[in-house]
Amino acid sequence: MADRKGAIQYERVFIDTDDFGTEYLDNLEASLKSFQKDSLRFLMINDLAYHYHSRNLNKSLEIIHQGLEEVRKVKHKLWEGRMQVTQGAILLRMEELDQAELVLLSAKEKIPEEEAWLLLTNLGYVHERRGDLSKAFEYATQTLKLGEKNLDKKAMAMAYSDMSNLFWKQGKFEKGAEYGKNSIALFEERGLYDLDFDFTLHVLGNNLVELQRYDEALTYFKRSAMIGEKYGFYNNLSDTYIALTALYSQIGDFENAEKSGQEALKYAELLQNDFMVVRSLLSLGQAKNLVQDYPSAETYLLRSLNTAGEFFGDRFYLSLIYQELSKAYEGQNNIIKSFEAYKKFHELNAQVFNSEADQRIAQLQTELDVSQKESTISLQTAKLKQQANIQAFTLLLTGLMVFFLFFLYRVFVKRKKYSFLLEKKNREKEFLLKEIHHRVKNNLETISSLLSLQTAQIEDQELQDIMIESQNRVQSMGMIHQNLYQGDNLAAIEMKQYFFNLGRYIIDTFDANKRVTFECAMEPFELDVDRAIPIGLIVNELVTNSLKYAFPGNGNGKITVSLSEFNSHLHLKVTDDGIGFDRESESKGTGFGTQLVNLLTKQLDGKMTLITTKGTQIFFEFHLAKAA
Repeated sequence: MADRKGAIQYERVFIDTDDFGTEYLDNLEASLKSFQKDSLRFLMINDLAYHYHSRNLNKSLEIIHQGLEEVRKVKHKLWEGRMQVTQGAILLRMEELDQAELVLLSAKEKIPEEEAWLLLTNLGYVHERRGDLSKAFEYATQTLKLGEKNLDKKAMAMAYSDMSNLFWKQGKFEKGAEYGKNSIALFEERGLYDLDFDFTLHVLGNNLVELQRYDEALTYFKRSAMIGEKYGFYNNLSDTYIALTALYSQIGDFENAEKSGQEALKYAELLQNDFMVVRSLLSLGQAKNLVQDYPSAETYLLRSLNTAGEFFGDRFYLSLIYQELSKAYEGQNNIIKSFEAYKKFHELNAQVFNSEADQRIAQLQTELDVSQKESTISLQTAKLKQQANIQAFTLLLTGLMVFFLFFLYRVFVKRKKYSFLLEKKNREKEFLLKEIHHRVKNNLETISSLLSLQTAQIEDQELQDIMIESQNRVQSMGMIHQNLYQGDNLAAIEMKQYFFNLGRYIIDTFDANKRVTFECAMEPFELDVDRAIPIGLIVNELVTNSLKYAFPGNGNGKITVSLSEFNSHLHLKVTDDGIGFDRESESKGTGFGTQLVNLLTKQLDGKMTLITTKGTQIFFEFHLAKAA
């Protein structure tokens, strides 16, 4: 606040400035007493209530109720709508999802379109908490379009932030990291580090943790905690310490994991937010499971369920509680309770992650990508058209002076237009090719999801293994198409990263992360798609076999893959340090994998060599001269 020639100047927090400390809410509340019922007072009440909802939910709700009473007395519909958006955000944090949705829908008709992005964002959060991720993604898409239409960087940054969080929940961590960085870039252009910027830092960190980029994630978490401490964002601090609990657990630093979990719980209880208390207790339970302290894990997880209560709306986190509780019971040899908890997890998980929701989100993502690319092309076309008009005007003036120069310039313009058309067609073809690969990848992911759903219904272990192997084969082909549409080269695949992603996926499928390591002992190497797909399938089969047979009794070991070119030949090597392969023993499994490897080797005009000393080593040599 500042007094200039008798006029009161109000610098809005996180709109005009972020140069203040944790005392800003106390100062704002004290200044409010000096104002009568006018628009400036309503603005201050709304700001005070909104920013208090990150520190004290009950007080925040009390302030907004006072504000709504004042604006309704003077029948100010616009400010009533604005305050209802804030009221909806507060109710959302208090897990009053139905009431929050009603309030937000009521506000929708009272505020102008350019202000509706925060309302849409909170409606998206309502559906996210209910586990309806596809509906939440639709609202985030609407927010982004509204931000682009009004050139509102805050709205666009919020949309990318929410999409990053939704991709993280889906397990699409590469995409989540990409959208998180888009959001951070827009926030930093804006230059104000507020509550939502703080939230985005930890969302991006969550995705990076899952990508095992721990040092990079830790940088974002520490920055988030620093901002939260500076301004007293209890909700964000609890969120960030929950994320730090997961990070420290994954890198084996269980002492800091415990400390971070307790910090998360402390801030959640200060906020009096049951949702954050539930998640903090869950993070502590997960950490205790990892150190095999199953009784403590059970205690934290039951406290989490107790706090959630009967009407807890977020099925995503509720499913995680039951998943961890199943592990805790299993660790204590309580198989019946473990099975009951796992059934509950599976039921909730199926409600959140179903093929229909996955397809809808994939469709929305494709539409969003296409829309953004079309907008870019339209903008470039408009600029080029403007430039062409300027050039035509210049050409007309020049033609009046020298006819010969006019003639030469006309020839130059024609050639330039022809070149531009060729470049445009090439860009369009490249865009269409990427879209085709994108759609193929999405279709393969849908098939993989359907196989996964079907596998969950099968009780026969042998048949279940066959279904999992089929799912892995589909996934290995899907990764090829994903690399094609994400990369710059539409004709070739970078095999080292592909092998790494494939190996990590297969090891995750067998839940062998803690006992089997995967290594790509090769330099970056590009290979055409006609050879990449069959070689990917061969590696999929051999890594699967190693995991199934090389390390009996859940033994530890290492699997290594390498691919290189020498004298117009490709040399593929897949090895493990397991128990080795007994040629004289009876073959295990259906034998389909072996047949598939043999057929693919012949298709690539190659030969295979098997060495069984010191584990299993399989060598392949393929002729590059002959197409697959």
